Amino acid sequence: MKHDVWAATAPATLDELDPRPAGSSLLDVKVMMVDDEPLMTDLIQTYLEDAGYSAFVATNDPRQALSLLRSEEPGLLLLDLMMPQMSGFDVLEAIRNDRDLRYTPVIVLTASTGPEAKLRALQLGAADFLAKPVDESELVLRVRNTLAFRQYHDRQINYDLVTGLPNQGLFDRGLDGMLDRRQLVGGHVALFSIQVPECRQLRETVDDATADGFSRVLARRLSLFANDRQLESALATPHDRAPRVGRIGAEQFGVLLEGVPDTDTIEAEARRLITALTEPILIGPHELVATPWMGISVSPSDGVTAQALRRSADLAATHTRATSAGAYQFASRDLNDRLYQRLKLGGQLRGATQRGELRLHYQPKVDLASGRIVGVEALVRWQHPERGLLPPGLFIPLAEELGVIRQLGDWVIERACHDVADWSRQGLGPLQVAVNVAKPQFRAGDLGQFVRQSLQRSGLAAGQLIIELTESMLIDDVQSSLSTMEELKALGVSLSIDDFGTGYSSLSYLKRFPVDELKIDRSFVMDLPGRNADTAIVRTVIALGHSLGMSVTAEGVELPAQRQCLAQLGCDVYQGFLFSRPVPAEQLVVMLCGDPG
Repeated sequence: MKHDVWAATAPATLDELDPRPAGSSLLDVKVMMVDDEPLMTDLIQTYLEDAGYSAFVATNDPRQALSLLRSEEPGLLLLDLMMPQMSGFDVLEAIRNDRDLRYTPVIVLTASTGPEAKLRALQLGAADFLAKPVDESELVLRVRNTLAFRQYHDRQINYDLVTGLPNQGLFDRGLDGMLDRRQLVGGHVALFSIQVPECRQLRETVDDATADGFSRVLARRLSLFANDRQLESALATPHDRAPRVGRIGAEQFGVLLEGVPDTDTIEAEARRLITALTEPILIGPHELVATPWMGISVSPSDGVTAQALRRSADLAATHTRATSAGAYQFASRDLNDRLYQRLKLGGQLRGATQRGELRLHYQPKVDLASGRIVGVEALVRWQHPERGLLPPGLFIPLAEELGVIRQLGDWVIERACHDVADWSRQGLGPLQVAVNVAKPQFRAGDLGQFVRQSLQRSGLAAGQLIIELTESMLIDDVQSSLSTMEELKALGVSLSIDDFGTGYSSLSYLKRFPVDELKIDRSFVMDLPGRNADTAIVRTVIALGHSLGMSVTAEGVELPAQRQCLAQLGCDVYQGFLFSRPVPAEQLVVMLCGDPG
């Protein structure tokens, strides 16, 4: 198996991170000169060429300076101040007022040594001065220093210092350039937005050096991929200095393909890139494997600007992340619309509790022996102002993702306690109410305190409240789980394990937890009584629960034959559509009034 090896303790130098082609240096940077004396421009060119500078452009007409700056894009401008047609001050002022040219470094050449001229030139943004007549050694030194500072500044502003890749700003400018010349080059421009969660996870769980080494290996693989494809492409353009790869976020990279003929080619390249990224990486003692999520947008169908194209690719990557790791997905108008609606729904969910839009529906829990309603399960709904009543499957995962699940879960406990306490005061029986608790709510450390306060505020007897937990929630941190469960039990609250049989189902853990009820998952009930394996599982769970002093409830009972089978197997309680769907509180009160028990 192929491995990339990186010494996590040896950070890369700036030269190692330099993203420019091998062999390039300050001597390759283009120098431009504006001076009305041809002999002066010829002399300066000779000096610079003797020093090794290979790219020089000049004009003796200062009125051509701006157009020449735009077309030649030099890394440095040498500018005479005293010219008859247009002064160097006028040229400087025009440069600083031009959005695209204002950051061009300028060295002023002048025969004037007065402080007024120097001060004015500095105010207009000159970087340095050279006095005429120009000394060759001083010229070369000042040009080198100015270019070196400009290069360092450009790295700080335009490049990621860990990987040496272009950052988001430079990457987007390169993408805009590709989009501008798309008609000239032909084909499509494709953007791969690649999210690699390990970049963040390693920083949080191991150390910065390992995370940086991991990111550098990924950057190297991405650069090799982009360079290989560019060399192989018959559509390669002279604009090969535009960035093809960038680090556009802490755990996000971008790759650009230009002149791609069709989506089949794009898809083949995506598979090749995923394969390259998921090869193992050795960093010190750690063997690491990336699990990238990739979103792909294609111009012009998914956008004609860098911002639009990247937004489409980012949304597709986010959707890929929700489905499977190590995969890719194309952006589409339908996907964008759905993800936008999801983002909109998330924003609305944040204030749903305060606006009074949440509702509780209750599903009866029925005693198999007597047929009486002995309890209810509280299930939250969202009365959306535009979309109507939404089931939990549409917003609970979103609430967990947005970090508002605790707020929502606290509301459910509080509302359920008040409702059932009111029914008890109305003489509708000492029902028990079961409330599901989400993992963040259970792990917060203050669940017991909130439950105690809710019981006090509502007047509900503690024995009437059941807190439902899942197996996976308990196994994550057994000692912490036991502590919270014992705190709840000390209040007199009952505890239930929901969806039993679908998680760990470890007897060694189950006997340690102070549980009062096991709930058999609907997946084991749906094929009763015909499927022998499910019958055996249900019989075993019932016997196990009873042997540990727990009651057993079956979920998802929809057929009389299922109810009869459960009764024969000794199950205590059932709930499901056979008796009733979850109903609003008002409807449940009617049911309770008609219940013979």
